[in-house]
Amino acid sequence: MIGELYEHALAGQARPEIEHPDGSLTPLPVDDLLQARPGDMSLVDRCQGATLDVGSGPGRLTVALAERGIPALGIDVTPYAVEMARTAGALALRRDVFDEIPGTGRWMTVLLADGRIGIGGDPVALLRRVAELLTPRGKALVEVQPPGSELRREQVRLRHGDQLSPWFPWAYVGADQLADLASDAGLDLGDIWTADGRWFGSLRHPQPPGDDEAEQDYQVITGPE
Repeated sequence: MIGELYEHALAGQARPEIEHPDGSLTPLPVDDLLQARPGDMSLVDRCQGATLDVGSGPGRLTVALAERGIPALGIDVTPYAVEMARTAGALALRRDVFDEIPGTGRWMTVLLADGRIGIGGDPVALLRRVAELLTPRGKALVEVQPPGSELRREQVRLRHGDQLSPWFPWAYVGADQLADLASDAGLDLGDIWTADGRWFGSLRHPQPPGDDEAEQDYQVITGPE
């Protein structure tokens, strides 16, 4: 999908930009993927039980979870990103979220940080897949754009000078759109919060009325690919 330009960016060999269909360019926030960001701990603090970090990139959140003693697995489609995550001490697999994932239906928390709600360009399809990955009492923690942001589904690509990646689908979701998208995917919106200028939402399966059974902390054990 994203290809060599993304890997070169992670390696510090290029500073590509994101090109949109209208020709406009926005920076690819590589530094945000490589080092801890303000607001990260508001996500890590809400993770409970076995956690799947979707689109984990070089693994900063997966590592942070492991350092807290939270069993965590990162998945990413980019081989170099997976290698970086493993080198940093994360458990990580090269895997598309729509492929077979270890522990499907038993994850207590699924993370979609750093705008990963955009994966595949169809947020409802992605959230339906997340619903399949979660245990019935689990939750998804999703990073979104600020309220008032336009819901956009488009083809984008990376550009660095004359170097271009293939076009790939991506989406952008505002905080005030998350409830409707979650509902279309069969999930309920728990809460919306902001930290250090970033916006997040918590989603879960609908719970039967009066069901106050304590959540079970499932453990998902897996090894490298």
